[in-house]
Amino acid sequence: MAKLLPTVLLAPALMVTTLLFSQTQAVSPALAGTCASRCGPKPLQFTPGQRLSVEVVNQTASLVQFQKVFGTDPIPMRPGQELKFAQGGGTEPNISVYFWDETALPLQAKLSQPNPKTLRIEIRPGGRPPGDRSVYLLNDGRVAIF
Repeated sequence: MAKLLPTVLLAPALMVTTLLFSQTQAVSPALAGTCASRCGPKPLQFTPGQRLSVEVVNQTASLVQFQKVFGTDPIPMRPGQELKFAQGGGTEPNISVYFWDETALPLQAKLSQPNPKTLRIEIRPGGRPPGDRSVYLLNDGRVAIF
């Protein structure tokens, strides 16, 4: 019986310790939620190889240079000016465009998809230096800002 006494006393002591420890810890239940309540906007997606209409708008107060890689020399865009061009379809490479402020201020690109075959790029002031500098349509149809 003397051998069983430590075991008999140990079991209730462990049980009491467990109960006390679990009550002193702040236990918060896990809450399940949908992505719709916390995730950002749906990423832009285009069908690879489809012909797109691209709209670029200068929403800054200064001159912005815009260049379509493998397509144009730098084009100066006045404040409020909008450029439109078609891209894709056939063997044209993916779209890649660069832009920069003439006064070296950081820029921010805001992308939208007003309809399934239109990419709209609004160039705005702001962001951390050096800011956004390019937009690239990836091979899988996603759009990235660099």
